[in-house]
Amino acid sequence: MSMDKIQDIMARWTALQPLSDRDREMLSRRFTIDFNYNSNHIEGNTLTYGQTEILLLFGKIIGEAEVKDVQEMTASNLGLKMMTEESRLKDVPMTQNFIRIFHKTLLREDYTVYLNLPGGQSTSYVIHAGQYKTRPNSVITRYGDRFEYASPEETPALMTDLVDWYNEAELSGKYTPIELAAIFHYRYIRIHPFEDGNGRIARLMVNYILSRHGYPMIVVRSRKKNEYLEALHKTDLTVGSEPSLGAHASKRGIQQFLTYFTNLFIEEVTYNIRFLTERGDNVWWFDGERVNFRSDSTNKILNLMFAIPDITIQKLSDEVGINVAAVNKQLKQLTTKGYVQRVDKDGTWRLIITPSV
Repeated sequence: MSMDKIQDIMARWTALQPLSDRDREMLSRRFTIDFNYNSNHIEGNTLTYGQTEILLLFGKIIGEAEVKDVQEMTASNLGLKMMTEESRLKDVPMTQNFIRIFHKTLLREDYTVYLNLPGGQSTSYVIHAGQYKTRPNSVITRYGDRFEYASPEETPALMTDLVDWYNEAELSGKYTPIELAAIFHYRYIRIHPFEDGNGRIARLMVNYILSRHGYPMIVVRSRKKNEYLEALHKTDLTVGSEPSLGAHASKRGIQQFLTYFTNLFIEEVTYNIRFLTERGDNVWWFDGERVNFRSDSTNKILNLMFAIPDITIQKLSDEVGINVAAVNKQLKQLTTKGYVQRVDKDGTWRLIITPSV
């Protein structure tokens, strides 16, 4: 059934090709914002969706932001561009060096982590960008138990196995691109080869694999983070806790994660299709969803702000036909939702919500 759904959604996607230059640009821009915002937000980055958009499109920061979060988001976008370019080299096999360069791009430089130990003592260690871990890493699951990843000693051999498996599997044609991406993601996460950045690398590599095979790239939405983690956790229970079992998990063993991943792919491509085909003055999109407004005056306000970024509140009141207090109330709601943002220096409005293509 899932295979039929994938074939159906890919047939609908293919029927839209080739995209016009404008449609391709709009879709690419939306994906860039959505992917970077969500992949980093899952890991705790505090930039808002609007801050992410303005940073990546214009190189500016609006409002307060942590320097680390800004640097992290900028590096993430560089990694995405690098991945997209590499995915076009379809005759070049995947290498560990490629993954390590990815990691160095995301982390930018070595940095020191400081920890407070029981008894008032402290310790520190260095995380090396682009190098496999030198310390054991683990995670406390949402159920309170500790889950161990591959040891530093095991990691190089397990990464060799993973990359060799991928190159052989790709050549054999035994798996669909979705199966390849899902198996790779799961095995990679069970190895957790780096001390930081593993989730972000895994989500980039998924899109590297999909793109290599001409499939649309996808976004794991941070608002659905629990579904993502739960699918991984349930699969862990099936595969077993031994790291080497996870690092060599079979397609059958990861069936629960594969089902989740397949449904995610279908959802994301469906969104892309809707984004390209549902058009009109009152069609709006935000972080992978269509936004419908009950009030026609809201649509009028947004369309006016899109057409005239420096429009005044009084002018909005005059054009929409509602009083200034009502305009201010709607603007407050739109700002709180993150759909619009005021640019401090010149007072113009920036629409974060996206109008129809």
